[in-house]
Amino acid sequence: MPLRLFLTSGDLMADRRFEFARDLQLKGDLPAAADLIEQAIELAPDFTSAWFTLGEIRQQLGERDKAIAAFREARRCDPGDQHGARLHLIRLGDTEMAEMPKAYVQALFDQYAPRFEHTLVNDLGYRAPSLIFKAVLAARGAAKKPALFKRAVDLGCGTGLAAAAFARQVDHFIGIDLSPGMIKEARATALYAELEVADMIEGLRSKADASANLVVAADAFVYLSDLAPVLTEARRVLVSGGVLAFTLETHDGSGIVLGEGLRYAHAAEYVRGALAKAGLKLLTLEPASPRIENNEPVRGIVVVAEKT
Repeated sequence: MPLRLFLTSGDLMADRRFEFARDLQLKGDLPAAADLIEQAIELAPDFTSAWFTLGEIRQQLGERDKAIAAFREARRCDPGDQHGARLHLIRLGDTEMAEMPKAYVQALFDQYAPRFEHTLVNDLGYRAPSLIFKAVLAARGAAKKPALFKRAVDLGCGTGLAAAAFARQVDHFIGIDLSPGMIKEARATALYAELEVADMIEGLRSKADASANLVVAADAFVYLSDLAPVLTEARRVLVSGGVLAFTLETHDGSGIVLGEGLRYAHAAEYVRGALAKAGLKLLTLEPASPRIENNEPVRGIVVVAEKT
């Protein structure tokens, strides 16, 4: 995973105490780490990284109310929420389900970009692009339609792994990603005719009606809670008969949950309903693990739908 985000307090002494506290946290001495973090906060009351880390430590200590208070302070100090404190507040039951802060997602993947592909493929057994590719080929084959597409949009394109999987099937690939760092990596592949720094929904909204034959999202919708907006825009952008294919993490319950890995998991029935409401015809919804996490396959599904 990416390096830990650190936002300096602007006070050298506070930053140093924070560094010492992080060392203690990593060594498991949580009470001492909390004490040092609080000293750093006394020196720099708006020290976002310190408040966020204090929230983590309090959570590790089982001190829910104190953890919530610290995460709230982290959000106060940084309304953009680059650390993702809101996600921890959701997990703690203090805040209702909400979309991820854009600043958090961008910061996460900007840090991750240089090592993203190596880590995913070599360490986590990442295979979402190949799952989507095989599912699309199977769905098109079953319908006796060619799996060749003039224009495709890759949502949350990352470093270009989905474009690589579909390279022989697509004439003109458009990549959209919120992270400038990821777009830089994707540009180096020369797989895309166009690349755009934007979130997935904004990127689709900039595209004309019926301007794409294929829309793919490999492991990208896990950063969206409500799928309705992106599905609606994808349908608008697709030509009649166009294909939408994506992977998701899933769970046994209903609706949407925010998992321990701070990614959304969508129940299969929620996905079926969201596709139907968006006016998309479901072709494929199958169990498929996109990667390994903590030495276990992540529960997921691969979905292929069509604009009729």
